Amino acid sequence: MSRTLLAHTLAVAVLACLPAVAAAQQRPLVTEDPETIGAGRLLLETGLDYGRGVEYPVSGLTGQLLRVPLIGVSIGISSIAELQLDGGLYNRLAISERRPAPLSNMVTATGDSTSSVEDLVVATKIRVLGETAGRPAFGLRLATKLPNASNESGIGLDTTDFTASILAGKTVRSVRTVVNAGFGILGDPIVGSRQSDVITYGASLARALGACYALELCTLGHRHILRYLNHVMPSMTTRASRYLSSYGSETEALWASLGEQISAEFGSAPGVL
Repeated sequence: MSRTLLAHTLAVAVLACLPAVAAAQQRPLVTEDPETIGAGRLLLETGLDYGRGVEYPVSGLTGQLLRVPLIGVSIGISSIAELQLDGGLYNRLAISERRPAPLSNMVTATGDSTSSVEDLVVATKIRVLGETAGRPAFGLRLATKLPNASNESGIGLDTTDFTASILAGKTVRSVRTVVNAGFGILGDPIVGSRQSDVITYGASLARALGACYALELCTLGHRHILRYLNHVMPSMTTRASRYLSSYGSETEALWASLGEQISAEFGSAPGVL
């Protein structure tokens, strides 16, 4: 897999004191806010990612993955629409293990590391309905992932994926709640004439802690995806699915405990926690 996403992510994000674009801030969350950045505006985001024990079941490689720099560009093309470009210049995997896999014979890296670029994601986001006192904002996001990372490197899949998502967002007091739901059409890296149709969903909470900081909480629909992968590729997900099931059977209990701690520390808006 080309991304190392945790099923549940809790992060404190510095919003760089930019209230004008804070509503469109996405990272470190994966959920998309329906609000756009505005006509004529340009939002540039960058960062890096490092993961240990990252597994690629199609190529059979395991190792430590460094992705730097990760770059996101959002261009406001009107008051309700924006163009998004997300990718990266350099992915390096320090290989710690090689195993037989469906495409392991295509990997050309013979040393203890391999590298490639990040797949480029081109997306369009449109705000369909603005937020009102009694209604959340709604939007639509269409995205295509291009196969820039080669499967010869062992990192890429050489597949083109398409996702479509409905976005909803509502602010209650100081808490921003965002929900995404949609579907994805994923190319099969092993059989070119086959595709996988999956449901995608996610939700996040963001609470302002001051002028420059926000507490952000995100969950993705990884358990649903894991059930699907266990059905179609059981032999490949035995070891390479930890990022889809970070806490296993303890997930719900940990979420409940976290909600109680946040409520005790900051209080909660009605209907949010």
